[in-house]
Amino acid sequence: MPRMHLEDMRRNYAARSLDLADLNPDPFAQFDHWMREAIETEVLEPNAMALATADASGRPNLRTVLLKAFDERGLVFYTNYESAKARDIAANDRVALMFTWLPLERQVVITGTAAKISTTESLKYFLSRPRDSQIGAWASHQSKVITTRSLLETKFAEMKAKFQRGEIPLPDYWGGFRVTPVTFEFWQGRPNRLHDRFRYQATADAGWKIERLMP
Repeated sequence: MPRMHLEDMRRNYAARSLDLADLNPDPFAQFDHWMREAIETEVLEPNAMALATADASGRPNLRTVLLKAFDERGLVFYTNYESAKARDIAANDRVALMFTWLPLERQVVITGTAAKISTTESLKYFLSRPRDSQIGAWASHQSKVITTRSLLETKFAEMKAKFQRGEIPLPDYWGGFRVTPVTFEFWQGRPNRLHDRFRYQATADAGWKIERLMP
């Protein structure tokens, strides 16, 4: 196998800068601003975020999920409640999220705690999904081992036949989690790896302390 010279791959980030005066004192408003810019710039899947969890023993895991809602209460994603990520959260509710918007030379890292949202909220979102995606939630027992893809496709066909008429019910093992942040870090790439980094830290009086971090 030919050797890849990864050590020679370099990009000097120089398109933008970030200073304290540029930041909204509310990290949710700042995140909203950056998310809107990512959408307007047509970044591929701007709501895709890496979700880091750890189980009861501290063993970490990481995967990409899609952000589906956010407000001052937190950030919401949906999953199978029997999945590996949900089992991790049940044992250890501390999580981290990361959004990477490379065309904008930006990252946002969020840490906090995750908890299930209400069934009412989950149902409202579930009913907004495409019908085949609703069926997919019934067909897949997420994170379970299977021997061939044909088993999954067969199960999907069975569920599609079962729910061919009428509204598809919400599975009792499927729904949303809301991540309540305790820190936000906004990262802007700069030349010579001297990146701009600002961390918002939740304070005891429900406010936020902002600090610049070394790159």
